[in-house]
Amino acid sequence: VFLSLQLFGTIVWILVASTRIPLPLLQGWVMFVAVTAWFLSIVFLSVFLFGYANRIAVNWNQADFIFHGATFVFYFGAFLLQAATTSLHHLPRKFNSTTQERILSGREYNISIAASV
Repeated sequence: VFLSLQLFGTIVWILVASTRIPLPLLQGWVMFVAVTAWFLSIVFLSVFLFGYANRIAVNWNQADFIFHGATFVFYFGAFLLQAATTSLHHLPRKFNSTTQERILSGREYNISIAASV
């Protein structure tokens, strides 16, 4: 479970980082959630791999439930923000400009869809 969380967190991290960021506040939160969840899952995995779970008197089932519940809530919020950014792709980058440059290009739109999923 932890390895899949790290894998998908890394993929989101890479996909968001590979696009131009038209709305830094929204996509910054997505990046923060992906990096933080990735880092905390490595810490959680290290606790089990190095045997600290036997030395620390914690209810690990409850800690696992809380960790994954919080991760779900934050990733769901990040999904909503990334999807909102993706849905704005048809808007012009500069409202007073005569050029028709969009907020997201076709390639960035596809990457943003993949990051949302």
